Amino acid sequence: MFDLTANLDRLNQQGLYRSRRIIESPQGINLICDGKPVINFCSNDYLGLANHSDVVNAFKSAADKYGVGSGSAHLICGHSSAHHALEEELAEFTGRERALLFSTGYMANMGAISALMGRGDTVIEDRLNHASLLDGGMLSGAKFKRYSHADTDHLNEILDKATGNKLIVTDGVFSMDGDTAPLQALSAVAKKHSAWLMVDDAHGLGVLGENGGGILEQTGLKQDDVQVFVGTLGKAFGTFGAFVAGSEELIETLLQKARPYIYTTALPAAIAEATRTSLKIIQTENWRREKLRKLTERFRAGAGQLGLPLMASSSPIQPVLVGQSEKAVAVSNALFNSGFLVSAIRPPTVPVNAARLRVTFSAQHEEQQIDQLLEALAKALA
Repeated sequence: MFDLTANLDRLNQQGLYRSRRIIESPQGINLICDGKPVINFCSNDYLGLANHSDVVNAFKSAADKYGVGSGSAHLICGHSSAHHALEEELAEFTGRERALLFSTGYMANMGAISALMGRGDTVIEDRLNHASLLDGGMLSGAKFKRYSHADTDHLNEILDKATGNKLIVTDGVFSMDGDTAPLQALSAVAKKHSAWLMVDDAHGLGVLGENGGGILEQTGLKQDDVQVFVGTLGKAFGTFGAFVAGSEELIETLLQKARPYIYTTALPAAIAEATRTSLKIIQTENWRREKLRKLTERFRAGAGQLGLPLMASSSPIQPVLVGQSEKAVAVSNALFNSGFLVSAIRPPTVPVNAARLRVTFSAQHEEQQIDQLLEALAKALA
């Protein structure tokens, strides 16, 4: 007999119970959350495009043209001219031959790994990878190994014993720590062992690089260096969905074999058109990335003066390490009562005794709001 009540009670006692707050306003830095006005410091809308007027208007115009539903999977009758144009523009943006849209980032990662890997092959992943990457590796049927975070020596040891096709998988920017993968070193290791490298740059695309091309633009790595590139559209792009970019042969393989692509309804064409507008803004409005950089530096400098326990991150993801889950929840609630929305991140998302407040910034934030958050954090953590 399932005893779900006891399991739920146990989660609550351990400070691991999850609940949802209800948002009653458009996404942005100023929200109405559970009926209370708050400043939002936990969104992945890094460039402030989720409610940008041009993006919203592009969506409305496309909805008038295409309707609000795609009607089917891409391979049936759901692949519109809007989807096709977006794929071509994303391929050009990322410097790849082709791109393939997926309905979510989770599905893009699951689909790519499962289409490429199988029994007799080996998937090797960074220990701190996102759950979608880890699940993709475990469910692919291949041998599944994890190397210590950003540790290329450990990765080398595993590859020395690996069999079959070998795929190294890593996040570009790690979503809970905010640090970046050592991609140039990982690419060199992959070439040494005739392996492929797959990078999910969900939190770097649009944010890093002179033109917003993400960690691959920042590191100068090309298609031959990173064979499988994954990007999501629900973060810096401010819309929804995801894509995989790479060679002609890679994308055609995914189109033929990636089950989450083949058997899922396409995202609405209106979303694709809105994303095309987001892409133009990302490429032309460099001030958004520059402002993010300055806000991040201001927060880190202020946190250092206050002695707040930050982690080593130069990205707009700035985790404040708390430790115990119960304390992280208490601090998050105290911040909410002070008018700030900052989520408590707890196991199993992060390791035991490594609960944290995941502070994130948007180009919409102002310096005064950063200073106000720092003051509230110091008070809540005291």
